[in-house]
Amino acid sequence: MSQEAWGQWGADDEKGALNYIGPDQVKHAAALVQTGEVLRLTQLLSPSTPVPHARCGLQHFMTRDGGDYAAGQRKAGGFQFADDAVMMPLHIGTHIDALCHAWYDDKLYNGYLGNNIRSMRGAKNLGIEKMPPIVTRGVLLDMVKLKGRCLNPGETVSEKDLQDACHQANTIPQQGDAIIIRTGWLESQKNVKAVDFDSEPGINVAAALWLAEKKVAIVGADNFAVEQLPFPEGTIFPVHQRLIRDYGIPLLEGMMLDPLVESQRMVFMFVASALPIVGATGSPLSPVAIL
Repeated sequence: MSQEAWGQWGADDEKGALNYIGPDQVKHAAALVQTGEVLRLTQLLSPSTPVPHARCGLQHFMTRDGGDYAAGQRKAGGFQFADDAVMMPLHIGTHIDALCHAWYDDKLYNGYLGNNIRSMRGAKNLGIEKMPPIVTRGVLLDMVKLKGRCLNPGETVSEKDLQDACHQANTIPQQGDAIIIRTGWLESQKNVKAVDFDSEPGINVAAALWLAEKKVAIVGADNFAVEQLPFPEGTIFPVHQRLIRDYGIPLLEGMMLDPLVESQRMVFMFVASALPIVGATGSPLSPVAIL
């Protein structure tokens, strides 16, 4: 059982590696802004947003619309409005994993107990509401640019690949960074009728540990799981287990990186904030790069 970051910020800590982001990291990130252009790095959410077979898709309902008025709905004082509701899994499209999302040996990050996650209340500890807004330096590690192609399904992004991509970006990971990895997986799925969530390129455990040792705050990617699928033989979500549970590093999945790639900026100000749903294991969010 590994406990690499447990107790580092106190026995009651629920923020994990986001503790690496302090005022100095925020000010450094703000100083990176050159043009003021803001890029949205998120998938659009709709009933057609792909999800794995184990999760339901998004359902969007109008509770008041123009048809109601056409059918005779009263217009008090001439005022008209539309209203709607959404039902969806929290791990859909571009989303972030809370630190209660993955664990092993019945213990979550910092030693919290897995049996404190219950169906009626969600997670007693480490829920997504404990995750603060994120403002820090973002670094794009572009595997597609590095290799000259979208990575193949199941292809490994190794520690050396990350190091080579850092050299290409003319930077090294710093404490508190948001590391964003482009594999090309989401790009390759754009015209596919049935998205394959069981085979995708991603980082292996050695690459994940290299990032953890650099004290990064968050690891994101343009794929479904950040890590490679299928998993190495004899393992199940090994990167999730090591980064989330052992190091307290949240994973940001399903990022849409096209605007950032087009900008050719590899280092930028990164901003994201999860929906603070009490006890939730994750949240859709809309991360942005400010250039």
